[in-house]
Amino acid sequence: MQTQKRCQICYQDKKVLGYRDVEFLEKFLNPQIKILPRKYTGLCSKHQRKVAKTIKQSRIMGFLRFVPE
Repeated sequence: MQTQKRCQICYQDKKVLGYRDVEFLEKFLNPQIKILPRKYTGLCSKHQRKVAKTIKQSRIMGFLRFVPE
């Protein structure tokens, strides 16, 4: 039987996702700077939505790129 992935954010009890935390947010992007789906990240649906929103905020503020270099 396959073991279920645990949500990193639930497991670490990290309550605040900040748009300035670029190193953490880059874990959820592929080399083409697209947001990885929940299937690959292992996040719960609640935190996947929060991560996606935070990545979009970070892009608008200029901390993350929209396209690869």
